[in-house]
Amino acid sequence: MERVIVTGGAGFIGANYIHHLFEDPTFTGKVLNIDKLTYAGNLESLADIEKKFPDRYFFQRADICDAPAMAEIFAKFQPDTVVNFAAESHVDRSIDGPMEFINTNVLGTAVLLDTALRYWRGLDGAAKKAFRFHHVSTDEVFGSLGDEGMFTETTPYDPSSPYSASKAGSDHIVRAWHRTFGLPVLISNCSNNYGGYQFPEKLIPLMILNCLEYKPLPVYGKGLNVRDWLYVRDHCDAINCIVKNGTPGQTYNIGGHNEMKNIDIVTTICKLLDELEPSDRLESYTELITYVTDRPGHDLRYAIDASKIGKELGWLPRETFDSGIRKTVLWYLENRDWWRNIQSQKYRQQRLGLGS
Repeated sequence: MERVIVTGGAGFIGANYIHHLFEDPTFTGKVLNIDKLTYAGNLESLADIEKKFPDRYFFQRADICDAPAMAEIFAKFQPDTVVNFAAESHVDRSIDGPMEFINTNVLGTAVLLDTALRYWRGLDGAAKKAFRFHHVSTDEVFGSLGDEGMFTETTPYDPSSPYSASKAGSDHIVRAWHRTFGLPVLISNCSNNYGGYQFPEKLIPLMILNCLEYKPLPVYGKGLNVRDWLYVRDHCDAINCIVKNGTPGQTYNIGGHNEMKNIDIVTTICKLLDELEPSDRLESYTELITYVTDRPGHDLRYAIDASKIGKELGWLPRETFDSGIRKTVLWYLENRDWWRNIQSQKYRQQRLGLGS
C-alpha cells in the first residue's frame, strides 16, 4: 500500500479511512482521493490531512462514471491499491431519486473495474501480483432478517430498497470481473457505521443535532428495527486488514457485534447528552422522541456474522457500542463548526424518503 486511490474519500467512511491511513505510523505511502463532491462530500473533513501531508495526500474532483477521466488518473498516479467507497448511500434518498443510485453505484463501479482491469493488465511481475481492488459494500444487500439468524458471506442477496439493490448489483459486477478476467478484487459487506464526519441525514448524527436544537427526534414506526452498529474507525481497520491479508476473490463481512433497536439507540444518545450537555429546558432529551410513519420497504433486522474475518484474518472490533457512541457524541459536541457549515449550505435535518 504505497500508492492508494480512495474513491469517495470526501464522504463519511472514506474520509475516516484516509485519516486512519495517515495516523498509522507504518503507512508511508501516498493517497489520491477521487470524489465527485455531491451533497455528502465534504473536503473540510480532510483539511488537516491536506495541510499536514501536502506531498503525500492529493485530491482529484472527478466522477467515477467518467471513463476517460478514470483512465487518465490511473495512468498518472499508478496505484497499487484501490479502495472504492464512492457510492450514493442513503436509503431515504434512494426512494426519492433511485436513478442516481443506479448510475453511480452500478455504472460507476463497472467503469472503475474496467479501468482497473486495463491498468492491471499493463503491470508486470511483482507490481501486477501486489495490486488489489477493494470494493466496500453493505449488509443491506442481504435484505431483512427475522428475530433469529445472522448474515454470512454465503447468504443469498435479497435487497429491499433502490439503494441496496444498486449495491447488490455492484457486488455482482465486482465478482464477475474477478471470475471472468482474474482481476484481484476483495469485497467487504459492513453493518451500520457511526462516528465523526457522518452527514447528518443518518440516524445517529441526526438525533444528536436535533437534540441540540430541540427538534423532534423522528423514530420510524415503533423504533423496533434492529441494526448491528460498527464504529467507523473499526471498519477502517478491518478494510486495511482485508487489503493486506485477504484472499483475492473473497468476501468478508464486517460487523461491530452490537445489535440494537433504533429506539434504544435514540434513548442512549439522549441520556449521553443529558450527561454531557444537560438541557435547561427539558428534564431529559427523551421528551423530544416522536414516532413517525415508517419508511417504505424498511427492513426489520440486520445482523452480521463476522466470524470469517476473525478466524481467517484475526480482526475484531476494538470499540463496544458504549465506548463508540460516547466518542461519537463528543465528536459532534466538539466539532460544531463542521456540521453547522453543512446546515447553512446543504441540509437542515428535514425528512426524506417518503416516496412522494
